Amino acid sequence: MLTDDCSDAFLVQQCQKGDRQCFRYLYQRYHRKVRSTLYQLCGSESLDDLVQDVFLRVWKGLPLLKQPATFSTWLYRITWNVATDRRRTLARNNTFQSKLKTIDPTGDGEMVSSGANSPDLMHLHYQDLVQRGLEHLTFQHRTVIVLHDLEEIPQKEIAEILDIPLGTVKSRLFHARAALRKFLQREGVNL
Repeated sequence: MLTDDCSDAFLVQQCQKGDRQCFRYLYQRYHRKVRSTLYQLCGSESLDDLVQDVFLRVWKGLPLLKQPATFSTWLYRITWNVATDRRRTLARNNTFQSKLKTIDPTGDGEMVSSGANSPDLMHLHYQDLVQRGLEHLTFQHRTVIVLHDLEEIPQKEIAEILDIPLGTVKSRLFHARAALRKFLQREGVNL
């Protein structure tokens, strides 16, 4: 019987035996994190397609995954590859627009009024500033800061995902945070 307590390794092994229900569990467990990571790295344009591409690659690659316990690292590696492919395509077409829209918390398309919602507006303002700050980072720096600070992935796992030394992860994280801090200070945020 499948429960939310099933390990990734167990679910992967069942998927490798053809169990589609286990893949649904993996999808439900990770789709929000994958979507969030792709949003941070690529913006909102074609986000649904990118998420679908990640999970299509996961489904096709699951039979070849030799260490089911490393599923999450492998999934983030695929996510990073999809984001990298997307950025290359956009760079080639010279159409990349990295302007992120202000987040609509209600999802109904209406503007939030001031007054009782002022704390929400302030939160959205800071969220927008962070998004714009991320846009000013190099893709390598943005990737490390998104994976570590927003997705809370340990540095060692990020090194595995990106196939770079741990020291490089630490260096990129340090420089990304410094650049983001500098951007926020220029925008008037006291840190």
